[in-house]
Amino acid sequence: MNGELTLANETVEKNTEVLSRWTGTNPDQSDGPAWLYPLRREAGSRFIQIGFPDRHDEEWRFTPIAPLIDTQFVAAAQNSAAEAPGIGNFLFPEMEGYQIVFVNGIFQPGLSTIGTEAGLHISNLAHDINAEAALIEPHLGRYAAFDSQAFVALNTAAIADGAFIHVSRNTNVELPIHLLYFSTAGDAPTTSHPRTLIVADEGSSVTIVESYAGQTDAVYLTNAVTEIVVGANANIDHYKLQRESGNAFHVATLQVQHDRDSVFSTHAINLGSRIARNDSNAVLGASGIECTLNGLYMGRGNQLIDNHTYIDHAMPHCASHEIYKGILDGQARGVFNGKILVRQDAQKTDAKQTNKTLLLSDDAQINTKPQLEIYADDVKCTHGATVGQLSAEALFYLRARGIPVAEARDLLTYAFAADIVSRIKVEAVRHQLDLALLQERAIEGIES
Repeated sequence: MNGELTLANETVEKNTEVLSRWTGTNPDQSDGPAWLYPLRREAGSRFIQIGFPDRHDEEWRFTPIAPLIDTQFVAAAQNSAAEAPGIGNFLFPEMEGYQIVFVNGIFQPGLSTIGTEAGLHISNLAHDINAEAALIEPHLGRYAAFDSQAFVALNTAAIADGAFIHVSRNTNVELPIHLLYFSTAGDAPTTSHPRTLIVADEGSSVTIVESYAGQTDAVYLTNAVTEIVVGANANIDHYKLQRESGNAFHVATLQVQHDRDSVFSTHAINLGSRIARNDSNAVLGASGIECTLNGLYMGRGNQLIDNHTYIDHAMPHCASHEIYKGILDGQARGVFNGKILVRQDAQKTDAKQTNKTLLLSDDAQINTKPQLEIYADDVKCTHGATVGQLSAEALFYLRARGIPVAEARDLLTYAFAADIVSRIKVEAVRHQLDLALLQERAIEGIES
């Protein structure tokens, strides 16, 4: 018994030290409104209790995080944009719209273009946690659960800054909004915990581009949480671009809460980082909802990209769609774990889920686990996964028309990925991704 108690005390001390070092904050600190203290304190306490997941946790079975835990991270410095060389490569200067930029999780007004528009509020949480508490308090930390999610608990305990977007009732925001979270190199590996809250009121519509990047070769951890509230009859078109440093770690949770007759779609593009883990969750808590979770991930070298999706059909007459495509080369590994839950009251559910993976080398691996859990009897639900290599017939067809084998492989790979990229409606984002995909293939050609 004494041995178990000693071990428990050691674990608590270790988790407490990690909480302090990784977040650089004290969850009990008194700056900010009183309503935020209990939330941060509870999240910090929960992390200390549960600690990090391990291989015994089914949800993390294929994603070892020992390299992350063993890295001696410290909270990132509050660097300015002037100390973030390379950040311009991840902006969209040709995009007409709004832009809010963060460096190491801290708002950069000099790089941000917020503007003013009736019915639209764009700001940063560090300011609005006090100034707009009536809008933020009902939502912040209410959807992304941290009771069993260590990284969500860390992020919630560290809430300090991030993006806040509020679209008022019946407001149609025509221009896209770009959120950029950029990380810089430090003397030691660093962490940042970006928090994003997006609330679209009844009958509103908005397009959001959420992107993550960092300095080339920098070692850091981005631990992001995004909560999205889609009001009744509201429509949100969402895109996520992950182009972190090749030495970085990226852990992110997207939590979407739907109201009746709402429409939400997201397209998640993962190109960077050493290890990436993405959890995308949606609760369809009213009738008439349509939800789309699509993704594209490309790994090479020793990259590991893990995508977990979870759609909770809680009410009737809702539809969900998922297409996740992966391209893995070298010794890269991918994980896709997609679950659709159809509750007893969710009659007339229409749910489709597909995972397709292209393996370009003998050493690349994919672990895929599509799941359906259905408790209703009047539903249409399908799921499936395919894993394969480039079509020999298609390669022969292209080579017979004089296209060299390397270029033929690149064309077929690009066509496989373009199925997802072509669905992106923001032209500037789609164009930049096209260039990034072509560059990825060119690099692979050189390395091979």
